Amino acid sequence: MYKSIYVPVDNSDDSNRAAVNAVRLGQTFGSKLVGCHVYAAKMHDYRFKQMEYTLPDEYLDETELGRQRKIHDSLITMGLELISDCYLQDLKKKCATAGVQFEARMMDGKHHVEILKDIRESDYDLVVLGATGVGRVRDSQIGSVCERVARSVDRDVWVVKHVPDKDEAERDTILVGVDGSPQSFGALLTAIELAGRMGKRVEAISVYDPYLHYTVFNSVVKVLTERAAKVFRFEEQNQLHEEIIDTGLAQIYQSHLDVAHKMAADLDVELERTLLDGKAFQKVLDHVRKTKPWLLVIGRIGVHSARDESALGSNTENLLRSCPCDVLLTTRIEYPELDVKAEESIRWTPEAVERMKRVPAMVQGIARTAIYRLAVEKGHSVISSDVLDEAMERFMPRDTSQKTTQLAEALALEHARKHPISICKKCGVAAMEPDPVKCSVCSGQTFDIVTDEMLEQIAAMEGGLQEETTYDGRKLKWSRDAKRALWTMPDAYQRRRAKARVEKCARIKKLPTITLDFAREIVEQETGVPLVLPKQPGNGENQAEADANDNGELKLIARDAKRNPLFSAWKWSDEAVERLFRVPLGFMRQRTQARAEALATERDVERVELDLVEVGLEQGRQEMEQFIEAQAAETKPVAAPVGKCPWHSAATDIVRKPDLAGDVRDGVYLNEVGVMSAFATKRREQ
Repeated sequence: MYKSIYVPVDNSDDSNRAAVNAVRLGQTFGSKLVGCHVYAAKMHDYRFKQMEYTLPDEYLDETELGRQRKIHDSLITMGLELISDCYLQDLKKKCATAGVQFEARMMDGKHHVEILKDIRESDYDLVVLGATGVGRVRDSQIGSVCERVARSVDRDVWVVKHVPDKDEAERDTILVGVDGSPQSFGALLTAIELAGRMGKRVEAISVYDPYLHYTVFNSVVKVLTERAAKVFRFEEQNQLHEEIIDTGLAQIYQSHLDVAHKMAADLDVELERTLLDGKAFQKVLDHVRKTKPWLLVIGRIGVHSARDESALGSNTENLLRSCPCDVLLTTRIEYPELDVKAEESIRWTPEAVERMKRVPAMVQGIARTAIYRLAVEKGHSVISSDVLDEAMERFMPRDTSQKTTQLAEALALEHARKHPISICKKCGVAAMEPDPVKCSVCSGQTFDIVTDEMLEQIAAMEGGLQEETTYDGRKLKWSRDAKRALWTMPDAYQRRRAKARVEKCARIKKLPTITLDFAREIVEQETGVPLVLPKQPGNGENQAEADANDNGELKLIARDAKRNPLFSAWKWSDEAVERLFRVPLGFMRQRTQARAEALATERDVERVELDLVEVGLEQGRQEMEQFIEAQAAETKPVAAPVGKCPWHSAATDIVRKPDLAGDVRDGVYLNEVGVMSAFATKRREQ
């Protein structure tokens, strides 16, 4: 892959690490290394001539002045060449030890100018250089030489940004950004080949942004007249995005990851995939800080860039500046087999071609990819207007104006309030139905369940709720602590932007209430530091109440596997918590917790142990058995005797088995009992 590697050196920390990486790559790929150092003798000579007028009078004699000039030129040129040679000798020794072919080059002139000239006149495949040089200071992100070279060359560039500590273990992951562009798929194949040679694993990350329009609209509405706002129809615009476009974007970017997964599978490589929502470079940067990969591989430009663009894309440039790990900027272009097959085998009708011309140029690439993939999925060989209509119905229905007037999103929100909200653990998109089996975006099958009761309990712990109306007339409730989290940001613009992002995120997830945990992530992303809530001002009883709310008589003890919280004024042992979490969520768990805590009060103990939970469960079983027997005695069914009713015998049979203490059978027991009691109540009413 890389047969000739170019390495500018200057003896800085980043440069020395670049030399180590380049030698390792050269050894792995059998490459030739060319080491380069640029010195500035001409610049020093020019500066000396500028300062000649400051010399003492005895040196201003023409003969003496000529002699001084010769001495200066000789010392500067010889000295700088000697320094350059020492830098390159060190790299030469590393190459000799590794058995890598080496060539040294020294040049006089402006650093980036000479390096770029040398690269353009040669056939190097890869440039490896440090992000900063000997001129680095505390706040340096990227040096001028590295920045100018990375922006201007047409070769792959490996920028060293992480110098490992002495005893630091080597990182094992190559992260690659995938946005559906040929450049990103080229970066993927480069990452896969590197991983295979270097013994690393590969993770693909894709990011879509559903927040931008909401933030922009929230800002624009403050400057529009009332009449203009009505013409713009903010509520319908937001509904269009939240019901259609946001989910469509998530599906499109998930499809990019699916295509990447297939490409990797064809090469017998297992690819880990991550889909995130937000600003692309920021979410990738956050993920890098969290996972600490060995290398980030990205294309020089992305899906929104013009095809003939030579500069770096905005996301690439931001990551190049801020990313704390090494960054590889690739020039490889790759079209996935699916897209190639579609381009070669699928034809367009003239009507479909004309319709595509009306699509804005900046999103034509995304639209064509989505249409091609739909055509392949449905088995179409010709893209007609009907196929375009089907694609648009999936990603952006043509009758959106009619749909928005029906307030579909308002109905969905009302539905979400009546049923638990299911949020996909993999991609974070909320399901529309109450009991989803599979995520419509990423096909994930595990969900976090959020109920109104959970939100109300958390909000009560966070100082109660305050309802607010968003700029387009929607209602959202904020807990006191969530609002306080916003006010930790003194900058008003930053605070408004964070608030808009929190609101939008809540609407995406169909949540009517914003809690502190929900707002925390976005606030910390905006500020870049962990959130610390200040104590509320006050005195006397008000201050005591504030302290009680901050410290809390009730405390968060733990969360179960689905992130459902356990609040209690008591201390709980780990075994007791684990046993309680095996009881189905809702009334049964709450009753079991109440019984265990009542027993702790009776026995005057400081902590709820496992035996108290077991006693509480047994009491519950006894109470339920007595209730069922009483209901069975009162109920006189006409069609069949009670003992012959299949669900009744299942419930009573389970109640009479004392060995049903396992986590799975507990769920069966309580569910059967719940069905029985509900039925008995209904029969009594009849």
